[in-house]
Parts: sequence; C-alpha cells; structure tokens
Amino acid sequence: MTLAAGIDVGTGAVKTAIFRVGDGKEEWLSRATLRIRQRDPMELAREAFERTLEDAGLKEEDLDYIATTGEGESIPFHTGHFYSMTAHARGAQFLNPETRAVLDCGALHGRAIITDERGKVLKYKMTSQCASGSGQFLENIARYLGIAQDEIGKLSLQADDPEAVSSICAVLAETDVINMVSRGISAPNILKGIHLSMASRLARLLKSIGVGNSLVMVTGGLAKDEGLVAAMNEELAKIKGVDAKVISHPDSIYAGAIGAALWGAFRFDKLAASGQLLKAS
Repeated sequence: MTLAAGIDVGTGAVKTAIFRVGDGKEEWLSRATLRIRQRDPMELAREAFERTLEDAGLKEEDLDYIATTGEGESIPFHTGHFYSMTAHARGAQFLNPETRAVLDCGALHGRAIITDERGKVLKYKMTSQCASGSGQFLENIARYLGIAQDEIGKLSLQADDPEAVSSICAVLAETDVINMVSRGISAPNILKGIHLSMASRLARLLKSIGVGNSLVMVTGGLAKDEGLVAAMNEELAKIKGVDAKVISHPDSIYAGAIGAALWGAFRFDKLAASGQLLKAS
C-alpha cells in the first residue's frame, strides 16, 4: 500500500488530500481546505497539510509521497510537483470515471481539458487573461450586489429575464452591472446574465478542443456555482455538433489535490518497482 498526499495551492484557497493506494483501490483518507485571504499560501499549505494528517491519524513520515500542484512547487517539504491541468484531469476522473473533459474554473482563469479514461490530458486550451470569466470577477460582483458568494448560484437559477452582459472586459462588465442596478434589474437576472456570458465563452472553448458528446466535470473554485453549471448546459445545447453534458461534484474543489496525490502514488510505485525507493522528507 502507498500513502500519498496532494497539496493544491490555488489563487483563492489551498486544498489538501491524502490517499491510500494499492490492490487496485484508491482510498481517500482525509482532506482540508483553507481560504488564502491575504495570508501566506506556504504557511497555509503547512497548516492544511497538518490538519489532513491529523484527520487521517498519520504522521508526515508515514507518507511515501507528498505531491504539489498549482502554485505549490515552492513548498519545502514536497516530494514532487505536477502540472495543474494534469492533476485536475486525474482528480475529475476519480470523482466520476465517466469524465472525458474538464472545465477548471478558478479565481483568475478558465481552462478546458480533454482526457482519456485514465485522466491523462490529451488536449487543453485556456481563456484569455481578462478576469471577466473568473471566480474573482464573480466575487467582486457579489460584493457589489451585497450578497454572499455561496448565494450566487441559487439566485441565478431564480432569474426570469436575464440581462445580457456583452463586454469581455472585467472593468467594463462591472460598469455594466452598476448600470443594471441603477435601472432596477434584479440580482438574479444580473447574475444569470453574467453566467450566460461566461458560459458562452467556456462553451466555445470546449468546442475548440473537440468536446463532442463528452461528460464534462467542472473543477476549481466555481465548481460549486450551480448557476454557472446550468448556464454551461444551456450554452452547449446551442452549439451544433456538441452533445456534451456539464456536471459538478460535491468534492470538485479538491480535484487538483486528489489528482496530485494519485499521480504521486503512481510515481512512487514506479520508482519503487525500479528499485529507487523514495520517501518524502
């Protein structure tokens, strides 16, 4: 049996997970997530890692591999590092084995990924650097509207006449929202309009890499946004030749940490099989 930890340092939060892998089984032992909120990500990574160890009833020296992903390459106690898209693809496949495409929607970007049945990345493409398709943009809008971030999805689903947001620039889009509020447009209709605008770009991104009729798993910070998931399915349904379905999972935010841990266990087992035993330090 191999014990491996995954640490995903994102822009908005640090996620950790520990797995026991062996005999064809992948057992998720523990997890933790901490919002960064202007704190040192490296300190948070250690704190989240310690919580995960405690929850699993383990010590650091019990682990065979400590894998990082995202911005976690500088963590001093890691064994190896994996690209974020590689980790998210593997994590999404663990959460739903039918997954063949991934939408990693984080605080600052969106990324579409096509995978095989093992979670290996076959093709990918990212959104532009403009933040209007990001979690940070939605968080700013929610703050302006005076609503909690976890209310965004539910309110969006209540829309009856969504207001179109045409601008792809975050600054101009926020100006649009200010104008909508002054015109008396309701928060649900504003949010649904934003979701549809974001979903339109993400849907085109998926089409450009050949999503076809794949099952698409949303990962990253926006995975919990049920309004965005619904908007994604609406926009994909408009695209000729695409019959994909977008889903989320209660643990989608851990996809990066999950994938890092599982790839870490795989790498350790390969090294062990070749006689190069490796222990995390």
